[in-house]
Amino acid sequence: MTALARVSDDLLLAAQSGDRHALTRLLVALQPDIRRYARRQCHRSSVIEDVVQEALIVVYRRVGTIRSPAALAGWLVTVIARLCMLPALMLMRGVEELASLEESRELAKVPPDELRMDLVNAIESLSPSHREVLLLRDLEDLTIGEIAGRLGVTREAAKSRLRRARALVREYLLGTKDSGGERT
Repeated sequence: MTALARVSDDLLLAAQSGDRHALTRLLVALQPDIRRYARRQCHRSSVIEDVVQEALIVVYRRVGTIRSPAALAGWLVTVIARLCMLPALMLMRGVEELASLEESRELAKVPPDELRMDLVNAIESLSPSHREVLLLRDLEDLTIGEIAGRLGVTREAAKSRLRRARALVREYLLGTKDSGGERT
């Protein structure tokens, strides 16, 4: 039996209501499953421990958004999959090719772990259509033609969505930097 199967409604509700002891028990109970998921999802073994730690931080910060213990497993798999693909996303053209040298300097000041979480949040903030086109291009490395075919849109529409998605990610990242250091 996995730890996820043993997470009770009561433990989750207590953790969501701010019970620190319950939250600690939840994080300890989830860690083996998170590690197991990370081993399956991450292609590089060198990032597994980082992904486990980041996933625990996400659970800690977002425990209030989890609907039920039944939804927890699927939610965790999604979080871990996104964390595992962050190294690839960090290389995506829309973030690398910032509009100006000043933007690059500002983002270079952000600690890598914070930038990684900000990037995850930026991608999560996109509409489903923008998120999908961004991930298809920058993670799956599909061509514009392949993306258009998969989405059932014209090449121009695919390019437009991709350009807009990258601009929104850039705005999000630069906006979190401008907000006095507070990241939500």
